[in-house]
Amino acid sequence: MVHRAGFVNIIGNPNVGKSTLMNALVGEKLSIVTAKAQTTRHRIMGIVNGEDFQIVYSDTPGILKPNYRLQKNMLGFVDTAIGDADIILYVTDTVEKGDKNEAYIEKLRKVDCPVVVVINKIDISSQEKVVELMAWWQQQLPGAQIIPASAQEGFNLESILEAVQTRLPEAPAWFDKDQFTDKNLRFFASEILREKIFLNYSEEIPYSCQVEIEAFHEGEDRYEISAVIYVMRESQKGILIGKGGAALKKVGTQARLEMEDFFQKKVFLSTFVKVDPDWRESRKELRRFGYEE
Repeated sequence: MVHRAGFVNIIGNPNVGKSTLMNALVGEKLSIVTAKAQTTRHRIMGIVNGEDFQIVYSDTPGILKPNYRLQKNMLGFVDTAIGDADIILYVTDTVEKGDKNEAYIEKLRKVDCPVVVVINKIDISSQEKVVELMAWWQQQLPGAQIIPASAQEGFNLESILEAVQTRLPEAPAWFDKDQFTDKNLRFFASEILREKIFLNYSEEIPYSCQVEIEAFHEGEDRYEISAVIYVMRESQKGILIGKGGAALKKVGTQARLEMEDFFQKKVFLSTFVKVDPDWRESRKELRRFGYEE
């Protein structure tokens, strides 16, 4: 029996639905999802296994013009994903301008691997607009397959899966067949908490925060998790905590409940807030948080 396996890397601009798409394709919520840009900071792998295939999807940060070292490193994850892909899923949507970040469309014209363009969010568009976009993308990338889809509604995921499977190279499995991601439980605990920060705060607070899991202990009946949320200024610390600690308590409760659902075990979560004014620029800190080699 021929076995096929490969790395299918998902790239695209912010807010086009890359994380929602990967979660839908994998069948697990691995990437956090919010309406804010730059929610995804890391490259996160989700693995789908079959008897004769293994698909290693990679979600990546949105393509952007970097303003500080963290964003520069996030863009580095995207460039690495383009370089080591067996298949590239380029996700756009029915809202953004097609020629946004033209430099990356030019990169896609030059890659050696197959490219599949997914036009997401067709559920909020018209058929005429979708047909027009499909023709435009086919003109930009003549060798690519163009697939209209809605990750949110689960529409046309089968076509994406078929497009991926037919393009997978012959290869043995890269990971154990019972493995569904490359990240550990500490990582998902930090991401769940960070998602709740994105959902509950506006303006600069989500982008100034970094979550670190200081302690992660598995007991017989529950996980005991201690998390530190780093912010850049004392004023942000006050906003994050809220009057009488109410805002942080709300975020902690939301995160704990989702962790319990994800881990399928009770969770005792402790949260603390510290100020680190330079964490987005410091190579040492970015390395500690997993953003730099």
